Amino acid sequence: MDEIRSLGLPESSLPEPIRRTALHDTLVGRLRDMIIEGHLSPGTRLNEGQLGQMLGVSRTPLREAIKYLASEGLVELVPSRGAVVKRFGAKDVKDMLSVLATLEELAGRLACASARDEEIAEIRALHDRMVRHYKAGDRLEYYKLNQEIHTRIVAISGNAALAEVHGMLQTRLKRIRFVGHEGAEKWAAAVGEHEEMVAALEARDADRLSEVLGRHLKKAWERVSETLEGAGR
Repeated sequence: MDEIRSLGLPESSLPEPIRRTALHDTLVGRLRDMIIEGHLSPGTRLNEGQLGQMLGVSRTPLREAIKYLASEGLVELVPSRGAVVKRFGAKDVKDMLSVLATLEELAGRLACASARDEEIAEIRALHDRMVRHYKAGDRLEYYKLNQEIHTRIVAISGNAALAEVHGMLQTRLKRIRFVGHEGAEKWAAAVGEHEEMVAALEARDADRLSEVLGRHLKKAWERVSETLEGAGR
């Protein structure tokens, strides 16, 4: 602060700090979506030259975006191979979903006790938007809102440590959870479970919400396990 004062600038006129560029955020989002939708499948090496040409960007911002995805656990930096889309085994996924279920069961109970009415109303609005994308057959936008609802329920629990661990696991499971909505029957079942969640939250029924969240994550494993085990992961 003393160095800043030496510039002769009053604190009220200080410029805004430089923030992460829009290009970085756009690249991270685009690559993340490509992984979620399976355009970049598990085990795929991320060729910076080819990706840069496809996306119309230079290697430097692309490399930074890939490093960011590695920090999220979606990409693995492998010696001699470079960046590779992370491949999770069936047991890895089952273990992560089991922990995620325990976290969300607790978050649901805490949210029913401490959430403000307007926070619950915001989750209902997200759910209604999600259903509109479901009816339109827009899987990616549906999925993003689906995950946002889980994140918001955890956020309104008021437990920062819970939210931190939940965020890490949810990010690593993005592609896997997306696969769980493949097929009309699986997708419809997931939507129904979400309707139960929101209704329980609105009623502030902690036991019911905790049960629905736990069941939803158990069903998520059932919806993806056949695909994972069939692929020999």
